[in-house]
Amino acid sequence: MTEWTGPVEVADLEGLRGLVGRDLGPTPWLEISQTRVDDFADAADDRHWAHNDPGRAAAGPFGAPIAHAHLTLALLPSLLARLQVFNGGETMFYGYDRVRVPSPVLVGGAVRMRARVVEVAEVPGGLQETLDVVVDVRDVDKPACAARALWRHYPADLFT
Repeated sequence: MTEWTGPVEVADLEGLRGLVGRDLGPTPWLEISQTRVDDFADAADDRHWAHNDPGRAAAGPFGAPIAHAHLTLALLPSLLARLQVFNGGETMFYGYDRVRVPSPVLVGGAVRMRARVVEVAEVPGGLQETLDVVVDVRDVDKPACAARALWRHYPADLFT
């Protein structure tokens, strides 16, 4: 697997079409700290011992606290920004067609994302980009997340 060389810069909507079939990434590794997990738990109002009680989690099934699966999903926009930058307007998250979380992310571990541009299709006012994304966990064979993510890209003049 190649190392990260920075994001692919896309100048305009037409440039997005040229990305179909292209692999992006992986990003640099992102450390998952207990503070990040605790902050997410507070924001999501989802405090569970497997995430937020290191002592109890050490005796649990994973031997340490784990990140919330939704925390991993919440990182996808910032990780995508490390893979691709759309300079031709605005990018808006649209949704997921499929999400799987085959492996937990242990606190103290690290994740990175890679993606493949599957499709770019017209939608009213812009283009929808479909990406198959995988979030890898350092030193773990199974990914933390595999998803089909949908992003909509609109020209800058649509918002002026």
